[in-house]
Amino acid sequence: MTAEDLLRMLAPQVVGVLTRRFGDFAAAEDAVQEALLAAATQWPDEGVPRNPRGWLIQVASRRMTEQVRGEQARRRREDLVAGLVPADRRTAPPADTDDMADRDDSLILLFLCCHPALSPAAAVALTLRCVGGLTTAEIARAFMVPEATMGQRVSRAKQRIKTSGTPFRMPDGTDRARRLDAVLRVLYLIFNEGYTTSEGADLQRVELSREAIRLTRAVHGLLPGDSEVTGLLALMLLTDARSAARSGPAGELIPLAEQDRGRWDTDAIAEGVALITAALPTGPVGPYQVQAAVAAVHDEAASAEETDWPQILALYGVLERLSPNPVVSLNRTVAVAMVHGPAAGLDILKALDADGALAGHHRMYVVRAHLLDMAGDRQAAIENYREAAGRTTSLPERHYLMIRAARLAGP
Repeated sequence: MTAEDLLRMLAPQVVGVLTRRFGDFAAAEDAVQEALLAAATQWPDEGVPRNPRGWLIQVASRRMTEQVRGEQARRRREDLVAGLVPADRRTAPPADTDDMADRDDSLILLFLCCHPALSPAAAVALTLRCVGGLTTAEIARAFMVPEATMGQRVSRAKQRIKTSGTPFRMPDGTDRARRLDAVLRVLYLIFNEGYTTSEGADLQRVELSREAIRLTRAVHGLLPGDSEVTGLLALMLLTDARSAARSGPAGELIPLAEQDRGRWDTDAIAEGVALITAALPTGPVGPYQVQAAVAAVHDEAASAEETDWPQILALYGVLERLSPNPVVSLNRTVAVAMVHGPAAGLDILKALDADGALAGHHRMYVVRAHLLDMAGDRQAAIENYREAAGRTTSLPERHYLMIRAARLAGP
């Protein structure tokens, strides 16, 4: 694990410790960001400390204490701490002797960030920042908004949490239910960013996707009877099961149809299939369950040629009714082409183009190139592969798309 991965994993745990200790979530998150910056500066020269979590807690606690010593900060924060923290815990002990420093509060922090005072979009953005450890730029790409806009959204969300006076504890059943949709959306986006990194040289960030699975398992442990929680966990397991086969020796992207299925994680597939098989009959069918069912159909096929595309097309039809959005429609387009031929898929793409929701998005060009290639229009496919390569911010995907264009162009 790299130092960057370690810091990303530890950050939400340290935010949880400081929020519990000082009772000020916004200030705790700011202090932890300063501690992370100090670690990124010092650790390369001095080495990773023996207890990196304790080191971050101590440095961030000092930052918090310095803030509290200011006159205005003291008046603003001491009242809040007095109301939320028992008297015998108002003076924080050193990080290495604090019993609470060993507690992982990530799940409580997850539900705190999905506070009902926030809009769903703000709750997702804040949790991705504070629990998932994503940068503001990564979150902005997930929401397709400018980075400055996302920075303001995260900052406002932190202030709303701060002024709400919400105690740092797991919400009760009714409150928890109100926050669950945002919690699941957050976990879904964290996993996706880990499984298919949106920018840079890495195809995937294993630590990020694993953290999403860990947190989803925790939510599933809390709510084992919720069929959508179960569906999301199944979806993650069934998707992550292919991760080892997604890249070649040089880190190059290998598409699903060309992967060595012998490298797929059969234990994860078996667990995911068992989860989704148990979830579907037990409650209302939701989008995560349907996506998990699609993933199960792919994973259970012995080869790409044996994939049950009619079943996948039917599932995408259900998903499009449950959760209509342009990305689902784009995925359904591929299934239509696999069942009814590329011309049928290209007709749907024309309608999506007219809608404009995915205008300029590289995935539109990727799908169009694939369908044009299937239809035998090599030159148009080459043009679209090249256009897609110029629009993606993922270097492995860019290289893959350029290679596809070069192969079609021939010698």
